[in-house]
Amino acid sequence: MATTHNGSCHCGKVAFQVEGDIDSAMSCNCSICQRKGSLLWFVPRDKLRLLTPEDAASTYTFHKHAIKHRFCPTCGIHPYGEGTDPKGNRTAAINIRCLEDIELESIPVKKFDGRSLP
Repeated sequence: MATTHNGSCHCGKVAFQVEGDIDSAMSCNCSICQRKGSLLWFVPRDKLRLLTPEDAASTYTFHKHAIKHRFCPTCGIHPYGEGTDPKGNRTAAINIRCLEDIELESIPVKKFDGRSLP
């Protein structure tokens, strides 16, 4: 049975639950991820359940506008993003730094060279 994780931005205005087992996270060096310092865990979008209204989070897009980078307009934290995978499936990129009660040091981190994407 998959684990349910609770997460939020710093002030709690954006809160969510996500279902799944975290086997690894990704550290990306693209222009936005490097600045945010997020550690991303990808799940099907239907595994992410918002506990606060969707409009509590603001959205930032850039370049190809393919990924919705969701952030709290109050505290500025980026708890998740939304997009589609190469097969067209809706996905969520969860910033595991925003999850409660996890041991960050126990999760293997894979590096991704986002700078090299066209």
